Amino acid sequence: MKVVIKILIIALIVSCTDKIPLYKNDTASFDERAKNLVSLMTLDEKVSLMGYESPAIDRLEIPAYNWWNECLHGVARAGVSTVFPQAIGMASMWDRKQMFNIADAISDEARAKHQAFAARGKRRIYQGLTFWTPNINIFRDPRWGRGMETYGEDPYLTGELGVQFIKGLQGDDPKYLKLIATAKHFAVHSGPEASRHSFNAEPTVFDMLNTYSPQFEKVIKQANVYSVMCAYNSYNGLPCCGNSELSDLLRKEWGFKGYIVSDCWAIKDFYNEGAHEISKNKQEASAMAVQAGTDLNCGDSYPSLVEAVKNGYITEKELEVSVERLIKARMKLGLFAPKGAVKYEKIPYDIVDSEKHKLLALQTARKSIVLLKNEKNILPLSKDIQKIAVIGPNANDLETLLGNYNGFPSNAITPLKGIQNKLPNAAVNYAVGTPLAKGLPIFNIVPSSVLFTSKEMNANGLNAEYFNSTDLSGEPIHKVIDKNVDFVWGTKAPFKDMNADEFSVRWSGYLSVDKTGSYAIGGEAFSGMKLYINNKLLVARQDVHHPKKEYEYVDLKAGIPYEIKLEYVQENTEHAMMQLLWEAPNNNLEKEAIQLAKKSDVIILCMGLSPLLEGEEMKVKVDGFKGGDRLDIKLPKAQTDLMKKLKTLGKPMVLVLLNGSAVAINWEQENIPAIVEAWYPGQSGGTAIADVLFGDYNPAGRLPLTFYKDINDIPAFDDYNMKGKTYRYFKGDPLYDFGFGLSYSTFEYTNLKVVSESKTSEEINVTVDVKNTSNLAGDEVVQLYLTRDDDGFNPINTLLGFERIHLKAGETKSVPFKITPKQMASVNLTSHKMEVKSENIKISVGGAQNTVKRENQKNIIAKNINLTGETYIIQN
Repeated sequence: MKVVIKILIIALIVSCTDKIPLYKNDTASFDERAKNLVSLMTLDEKVSLMGYESPAIDRLEIPAYNWWNECLHGVARAGVSTVFPQAIGMASMWDRKQMFNIADAISDEARAKHQAFAARGKRRIYQGLTFWTPNINIFRDPRWGRGMETYGEDPYLTGELGVQFIKGLQGDDPKYLKLIATAKHFAVHSGPEASRHSFNAEPTVFDMLNTYSPQFEKVIKQANVYSVMCAYNSYNGLPCCGNSELSDLLRKEWGFKGYIVSDCWAIKDFYNEGAHEISKNKQEASAMAVQAGTDLNCGDSYPSLVEAVKNGYITEKELEVSVERLIKARMKLGLFAPKGAVKYEKIPYDIVDSEKHKLLALQTARKSIVLLKNEKNILPLSKDIQKIAVIGPNANDLETLLGNYNGFPSNAITPLKGIQNKLPNAAVNYAVGTPLAKGLPIFNIVPSSVLFTSKEMNANGLNAEYFNSTDLSGEPIHKVIDKNVDFVWGTKAPFKDMNADEFSVRWSGYLSVDKTGSYAIGGEAFSGMKLYINNKLLVARQDVHHPKKEYEYVDLKAGIPYEIKLEYVQENTEHAMMQLLWEAPNNNLEKEAIQLAKKSDVIILCMGLSPLLEGEEMKVKVDGFKGGDRLDIKLPKAQTDLMKKLKTLGKPMVLVLLNGSAVAINWEQENIPAIVEAWYPGQSGGTAIADVLFGDYNPAGRLPLTFYKDINDIPAFDDYNMKGKTYRYFKGDPLYDFGFGLSYSTFEYTNLKVVSESKTSEEINVTVDVKNTSNLAGDEVVQLYLTRDDDGFNPINTLLGFERIHLKAGETKSVPFKITPKQMASVNLTSHKMEVKSENIKISVGGAQNTVKRENQKNIIAKNINLTGETYIIQN
């Protein structure tokens, strides 16, 4: 009887399965299901799925999907999330495990957010599961404004960290992906920003194999990254997104199985005047891109593919290859799976901004801090200090915590706040002292004292009208007087009877100042604003991506009432905000800082750069900066000038740098006894900085890039030849070398074990003993390098391995490394193949490079190795 019942059940299952369309059959492969589903689509439907804003196809039960999302160092632009240090700061940890843990936490928050959005029918930008991160381009020149998004200048370090980050994002389920990560920007892309839409990169074979491609190969082969973003620039004469040489390298040589997405509006550069101008129109450009393997378009070019098929630029069959890849990707994310089939759907929403993740952000910020100088062990500072002057434009600024491509923390701790929290009984006072750079305003909220509801100036504040529309139409739901405009609503509406996703506000009244002068006036909004003075439009902004300060300078006379009107629109952002900002004339900034310093026991300087100065394709109105890039690598003169004056006071001084790129702090290195590099340290940056300064955390970060002394020490920014750039090719004397970083502990290296002779085709095993010779527990970053004779083309010095270890006082650990033949390979000068040849090489292990001699770099041990045997060719 049991056998009969079993047979009937199987027959029933088979019968039901026969009635289910193949694309809905969860027992079939994703390839089979995707192919079947695409075969049922019209040409228009297929093309509609190839844009980042993919509409629903109701008849096939395909929901709308937006492919654009970001999570560079936390879920970005989608409301409250945990914000970790900027990517360059995470790289400074030199810690694979921590990188995985960070990405795992980010992907937990991303999954939870997506499930919540989908449950409410929200399928807009920054709400999906396909994330355009990490940026694994090489930070080859400190002038590049987007270098902060990378893991530094070394392909090995970048690849190792990228693999862990991608694994943490994509998960470990054998069938479904947690998220889809995107390795970008392929290939040979690292500025200048101003010419990124038109320049043609023609790297040497040596530089392509040694520098620009290894990290991409690694994340494809070792992390199975499922998406790659092609770059704006051209490569060897063809735009990267229309370059079959690059897509063949990915798919045919490296075995890439996923899809390629264009950088945003990159296809437009094929035909835009002043860009690549390689195609006649959208149709030809789009066909070229798809035929070269670019499956998904971030932009508005691919809708033209319908006409491109009709006009013979491309066949429908060619399109189907890309559409099938995209459908398969959505299936691998579980977006067509039966409810309950994907384990990641069970991640609870309360994981977002959880205490666990807040602690991880703090740990990460601590680990990312690099101690650059500590003369006479001035650090850590005593907690008994009673009067502290915290001075500098980055001491109490939110933007310098967050970097770019960021989320929005529920509680961000600036350096000032962190120090005040650390010493609640001390007098911790603050003075900004100087702008970051001449011409960059120091913004504050426009105070109620200068705002008036009428021309008669009898009452302070502005008349506010709140509308349940996105265009200020209809009758206002509420009319109130707001004292000033300083609102961060987030995902909540201003009033309970309003729609939190769609509303608008108009403030009107008068502005009157008590001091004649030039005022920088503007605002910061997410998503749209317009500001009028005397009915003249002063600034306007509409952006779904991120809030940003917009301003103009206005001459105002004291006592005159100026009519002011501010309009705000919230339209489906998850971080609704509007602030009316200004910089009033103030000639006393420097004086205030000096007076404060005179009354203090110690001066903590918070200087550096800002995402307002460096970043992606920016409109910066400050000398020394262009398009988001830097024209020099010095600290802005205004900062150094102030520090020189403070130095004359004879007070103990500590410099804390917050920045996303290397800075030439030559005077500071010579004259300030303690220097700490904190990068853009995320939501807990202030706490982490205070922990390091006052000895509650022993710093162990290491630089992931070289700090040069002068911009003239390296070749031109637009020169993509690697000669003379990065530690692997630089022959000069750096200010701080790649891999450099100090500790409050001291370490000793002994007992280096490595064979003196090895075959060219064999792995080499290395072990070294590391001892903490101090009375303080701490981390050490053990670094393994290969040094070989300079042939003029291959790297002189190469990182082969690293491990971040923790050692108790007096403790010794043995650290093993394995060197593969591929790591020892160089590019043959004639055949251009990667090979291991018979030669003498040097292996060094220590807490830094062996090529830069410093008083504090005695903790290095080295051995020579004679590679013997026939030349070993490295195969892909």
